[in-house]
Amino acid sequence: MLKKTLVIGASDNPSRYSYLAIHRLRKYSHPVEAIGRKNTEVAGVKIEKEKLPFPDIDTVTLYINPLHQKEYYDYILSLKPKRIIFNPGAENEELTKLAQANNIQVLEACTLVMLTTGQY
Repeated sequence: MLKKTLVIGASDNPSRYSYLAIHRLRKYSHPVEAIGRKNTEVAGVKIEKEKLPFPDIDTVTLYINPLHQKEYYDYILSLKPKRIIFNPGAENEELTKLAQANNIQVLEACTLVMLTTGQY
């Protein structure tokens, strides 16, 4: 089943894990939306600077550290995703509790590994 995914912390820098995640999500045909520091494009996915009200987000995958996540709490919750993936370095107890209180599944995992092993 395809899962529409929002990548937060998206980058057009090929050395960044978020860049690799966008490519791998596209490889597996998952629809992708992305938010980053600048308006650009990766693998045909437009990276937005603004917190747009993307519809039907199944998964939010985070590539920003907990300090930068605070400004996204209300936004993420407003999207009503089914799950949030905290990639290594993005783990956040405060956002985890907020997500769980809103019936959102929380995973501390690596999106790249999940896709490669068929666990996505």
